[in-house]
Amino acid sequence: MKSIKDRLLLNITYFFLWVGYFVFARLFFLLFNFDKTKELDFVTILKTFIYGLRLDCSFTSYLSIIPFLLIIFTLFFRTKIIEKIIKWYSYILIVLITIFLLLDVGLYEAWGVRLDTSFFTYLNTPEVMLASVSSFQIILGTLFLIVFSFIFIKWFQKNIHLKIKNINKGSWLQIPLFLIITGALIIPLRGGLQIIPINQSNVYFSDKMFANHAANNFIWNFFNAFLDNSDTGNPYKYFNNDIAKNIISKRRNSLLTATKNSILNTTKPNVILIVWESLTAKVVGSLGGEPNVTENLNRLSKEGILFTNFYANGDRTDKGIPAILSGYYPQPTKSIMKMPNKTRSLPMLPKKMIDLGYKTSFYYGGDLNFGNMNTYLRNSGITHFVDGDDFDKKDWNSKWGAHDHIFMKRFADDLKGQQKEPFFKIALTLTSHEPYEIIGDYKFGKDTDENKFRSAHAYTDQVIGNFIENAKQQPWYKNTLIIIIADHGHRYPKHEGIFNSPKKFKIPMLWLGGALQQKGIEINNISSQIDLPFTLLDLLNGNKADFSFSKNIFNNSSKQYAHYIFNNGFGTYTKNGVFVYDFTSNKAILENGKEASQLDSLGKAISQNAYQDFLNRK
Repeated sequence: MKSIKDRLLLNITYFFLWVGYFVFARLFFLLFNFDKTKELDFVTILKTFIYGLRLDCSFTSYLSIIPFLLIIFTLFFRTKIIEKIIKWYSYILIVLITIFLLLDVGLYEAWGVRLDTSFFTYLNTPEVMLASVSSFQIILGTLFLIVFSFIFIKWFQKNIHLKIKNINKGSWLQIPLFLIITGALIIPLRGGLQIIPINQSNVYFSDKMFANHAANNFIWNFFNAFLDNSDTGNPYKYFNNDIAKNIISKRRNSLLTATKNSILNTTKPNVILIVWESLTAKVVGSLGGEPNVTENLNRLSKEGILFTNFYANGDRTDKGIPAILSGYYPQPTKSIMKMPNKTRSLPMLPKKMIDLGYKTSFYYGGDLNFGNMNTYLRNSGITHFVDGDDFDKKDWNSKWGAHDHIFMKRFADDLKGQQKEPFFKIALTLTSHEPYEIIGDYKFGKDTDENKFRSAHAYTDQVIGNFIENAKQQPWYKNTLIIIIADHGHRYPKHEGIFNSPKKFKIPMLWLGGALQQKGIEINNISSQIDLPFTLLDLLNGNKADFSFSKNIFNNSSKQYAHYIFNNGFGTYTKNGVFVYDFTSNKAILENGKEASQLDSLGKAISQNAYQDFLNRK
């Protein structure tokens, strides 16, 4: 038993030596940026350490795998040999990570971002980098490196020696136990037992961005950015870049303006944006879908403006949100939302609304860290959030968060309070996400996933219907525009034709509210999620210039188009044709209509241009 205890203590000691290092690194970051730290209160500073601990433990787990395996070998080999290997492994890592620590604090002072791959851009011009650094800074940095490395090497050396010196050879029967202990590192490595692995959003807790940055783990952030930003070329390049832009501009430039036929009766309405999880047009009767799933939405479609040819640009929430709020095309195999080093430069509808005097907030019944959404939304300028932590666990379904009727009641109750107008509020539902767990009867049964899917949407439809009826009784309603939109389409119910046809990506968008001048009409123009911020800002006389992929939905030209992305492919759709292309096989998988050949060029040009923009963002 003593042999097991000694080895276990060595494992624990080694793990917490690295945790201690990262706690020190955070303290050093706060002290180095003392001018910003002094603006935080004591509790917020303390929270940077508490929230940051999960990422600290995550990266510590990676560093501990090799030493934990080496400890197993002390059962058979001389401990002095194992001790020496573990020490030198640790010494080298201490020096290397300390170099990154110093780079991190230096770059943050200059750029205001934690260490990522941005500085790689300057590696081919080291003279430029060095020209920006004074001789004093080089000397001071070298001194810090020597002192910090020496202190931590001594600290590791002493503690490793104290815990390993009394370890003796043991029985091979201990091998399974210590393999299990090593394997258990997967738990802190991925941040716990939750569905979603840990990411930067887990440490973003404050409306003060510096506090969020301080909570981040610099070396975890670097490797995450490195792995997510490993592309150096554009695999979707078909034309010279200027030619690609010209192909797009020839079509898009004619779609930027629209005759304003008094769509709104006010220039500054309140705006409520309800993003409905997985709502496909295939279950919306007013769009030609199944008639009995969304009965409330079907009814409401006659009371506002229904967009009957509206499409999602991607197939997941982490792609839909940037499309809706940033007017930004998704990437075929990546998600820009998961890359804070890139999302910080995106155009953001909430920021533009704030510029117009709007108060902004975001409501979600689940974990805002999903898909790194928390980081993206805080970069968007939103400061008021309500998420799963604000709801009792008894009101959650088994996986995602609070049931929609609980969530939307909170949303409605908050709106009943004193609201400073104008406001821009966003609500993202979740109950219609698989596994489709709802409270109450399953309208279509639950014998199949498709019927559970239908039942879940019927449930959320009732929730949305109740919300709208309640809203009509509120004093703010007469000056409010309510936009109901889906985050993406869905594979259910199964549709005829190819899996990634426009049928999968067609979604509803409905505008309601007292701020509408025109009601009970349909807009049949081809459009998509990325067009919403441009169109809305045009109506509100806001600055829409940054939304370079968007166009005006109310432009009635026959040249209107929608472009969507799926894993290694795209589809481009107009009233006169459709072209769906697979990047893996490099061939069209669907082409119909007289415009199909033109859409081949347009779709490839958009895919190339959008991905090049993604690559260029730092």
